[in-house]
Amino acid sequence: MDTTLRDGEQTSGVSFSAAEKLTIAQLLLEELHIDRIEIASARVSEGEFQGVKGIMSWASEKGYTDRIEVLAFVDGGVSIEWMKKAGAKVQNLLTKGSLNHLTHQLKKTPEQHFAEIAQSIALANENGIATNVYLEDWSNGMRNSPEYVFQYLDFLATQPIKRILLPDTLGVLIPSDTFEFISKITAKYPTIHFDFHAHNDYDLSVANVMEAVRAGINGLHVTVNGMGERAGNAPLESTVAVINDFMPQVKINIKESSLYSVSKLVETFTGYRIPANKPIVGDNVFTQTAGIHADGDNKNNLYFNDLLPERFGRKRKYALGKTSGKANIEKNLQELGLKLNPEDLKLVTQRIIELGDKKETVTKEDLPYIISDVLDSQTYEEKIVVESYLLSHAKGLRPSTTLCLKIDGEVFEESAQGDGQFDAFMNALSKIYKGRKMTLPKLIDYVVRIPPGSSSDALCETIITWTDNEKKFKTRGLDSDQTVAAIIATQKMLNVIH
Repeated sequence: MDTTLRDGEQTSGVSFSAAEKLTIAQLLLEELHIDRIEIASARVSEGEFQGVKGIMSWASEKGYTDRIEVLAFVDGGVSIEWMKKAGAKVQNLLTKGSLNHLTHQLKKTPEQHFAEIAQSIALANENGIATNVYLEDWSNGMRNSPEYVFQYLDFLATQPIKRILLPDTLGVLIPSDTFEFISKITAKYPTIHFDFHAHNDYDLSVANVMEAVRAGINGLHVTVNGMGERAGNAPLESTVAVINDFMPQVKINIKESSLYSVSKLVETFTGYRIPANKPIVGDNVFTQTAGIHADGDNKNNLYFNDLLPERFGRKRKYALGKTSGKANIEKNLQELGLKLNPEDLKLVTQRIIELGDKKETVTKEDLPYIISDVLDSQTYEEKIVVESYLLSHAKGLRPSTTLCLKIDGEVFEESAQGDGQFDAFMNALSKIYKGRKMTLPKLIDYVVRIPPGSSSDALCETIITWTDNEKKFKTRGLDSDQTVAAIIATQKMLNVIH
């Protein structure tokens, strides 16, 4: 049972619109093949009411009404009336699963609480609403007041309900406790359907889910991306992978290949960013960074495990950076259909390592530009070097550049202003060349491009076309800053004409 739309929405700062709730509900049921979804809490707001109404209208057309659940309260029928108006057909009744909560929050005896619960269940039945019952703080109840928990379960065993929901409300269980507590309950009540609802406060939710399954639990509560109050709930994506890979005796219906796309959609709707290292759905989890791993993958997939990215609609990547090595680069070249000779591959590898040391992000799409830059740099001897420069651009002032240039070992320095930073750079360069009674080629075209699909931190290539005595030629520069890339292209021009 997925509770992204109810418990997941309790993530701090997250609120779904009615349209977003409907879209997610449709994806969970029809794309992911989730068995049930919990979509809201009764009585919360008018917006929540409209959201439930819209989902139930769609669900009634599809025949899904018994698979959609709403959190309800022991409130003398107010929740039932709200659900009736919204068209909801299954209530998850919130009750007290520990004597501590019952005594100090409700200030009632077990007998009083049970009587009110029986009335709520009966009223729901009269109105055609099925009931599941949450035992809030059940995990602490099993630790501190097990007699009360079993007294309550004995009572519920006599009631016309579908399921009993056992939440680790405060995320305090460790795996051994989970197995012990649920084993006792499933052994004593073998005919009752029990769900386990894990929270992740100690980062143990998936481990606790595994132990609950091992102990005979009948249902699990999860959320997309592990969303939820505090540290969140058991994440749907990790729970599915663990069950499929380590519990072959358990069969589930979830469509693994849709997990990633649904995860990204929920991320977009919530603005709640998925950590890059989050298992299954994080950006980096199928990315090999170390060159030795790419080399091992070339040699009989030595660094693969059962979590193949294709299962989840994803692809394995090989990161490019200072730890890449030739194997990572060769993997990316293979995907682009490119091949380099050993010497050129060595030069390209060195260039990528240099960019990685500068903390530049290098992508597969950047590779053709890097190759072009490296091979282009081999066509001339570097006798002129832009040693250093200062570029300034301030509101209300013309851009300016101070340039230090080394020509055949001799250093020259000039400053100039211009219409832009690169124009100011060229003006400073012109001063140096005029002082030496040398002329520069004329710039006739200036093109900046980034790899298709790249992000804002991608490398960009600046291609400048020059003319010198009616002879045209081009030079290229590569950097994450387009002005710097233009300066690199200009330095290449200076060496070409020298």
